[in-house]
Amino acid sequence: MALTFDALRTMLSARQYKAVYLLHGEEGYYIDRLVEDFEKIIPEDERDFNMHVFYAPRVEPDTVMSVCRQAPFGVERQLVILKEAQALKADELNRYHHYVEAPNPQTIFVICCRGEKAKGKDLLAACKKPHVEVFETKKLYDSQIKQEIQRCLSAKSLSADPKAIDMLAQHIGTDLSRLYNEIDKLAGILPPRAKVTPEAVEQHIGISKEYNTFELIEALAFKDSLKVFTIVNAFRSNPKGNPTIPVAASLFGFFSDLMILHYTPDKSERSIMGVMKLKATIQARRYMAGLQNYNAFKVIEIIHALRDFDCRVKGNGSRRNEYELFHELMYHILTAPGTLPV
Repeated sequence: MALTFDALRTMLSARQYKAVYLLHGEEGYYIDRLVEDFEKIIPEDERDFNMHVFYAPRVEPDTVMSVCRQAPFGVERQLVILKEAQALKADELNRYHHYVEAPNPQTIFVICCRGEKAKGKDLLAACKKPHVEVFETKKLYDSQIKQEIQRCLSAKSLSADPKAIDMLAQHIGTDLSRLYNEIDKLAGILPPRAKVTPEAVEQHIGISKEYNTFELIEALAFKDSLKVFTIVNAFRSNPKGNPTIPVAASLFGFFSDLMILHYTPDKSERSIMGVMKLKATIQARRYMAGLQNYNAFKVIEIIHALRDFDCRVKGNGSRRNEYELFHELMYHILTAPGTLPV
């Protein structure tokens, strides 16, 4: 079973150390945070002698391995961190397998390949030894971001309103560094065990609780044309905070879900919550309104329109302003006839 970020942090806080750690993968945020945890192992007054940080492109592997093999100065263990190891070619990174196979038990050696998987068959084979811990990070998919927000809030002893989670997910996306910084900000302002509300997100993070993707999807689901175009105009007045491509991606997700629900036999609120894995009835009611206002043929037409918009806004077949195209897209969604071509 793959080692998780939280599990590794728990092991480090419990002082359960291995001789070698390989941290690698696409999501650099997790590796940065883990390096901070490793650095805390060595007290500040011992770091001059017992913590060594190297940058892979600037140092020979033999130099790093020599330091790893030396005894710590007057204490139980030393820490050696090799950063930017992803910059090494496979044959260069492979050289570290000589040390990894037979490490110094008084050294914690951490290899960091930030942004990509480690190269080198011999090194990876050596990392299967019981004294080595491997942690691989992967980029989050858009579909995973809400779960990650909930996990992070829970770790800070906070809960959140579903709308607040949607606001954070749509505005920040999968930029984990920014996401964690914003949640840290909320945790520093709100009392323990507080519930994060849309008002708190608006006040402390600066995301409008009235003009956001969540509210746009809600307005489209209920066919509230006035609200739809009010939100679109608000997006146009703040293009930096509301780029249309991620908004359209969220709309695509909603209408794709509607298509699934159209072919679900039980369309009750309880069934929809189960199928869509929802936690709040307000979310299920949005889907129920969508099912009532958009039959399956309309949904097919809308999904096609969203794909066409994505191509055109990226310059394929159109050079018009993206918000003009987005305005037309909203009109198309609201007026889709839902008839099959003859």
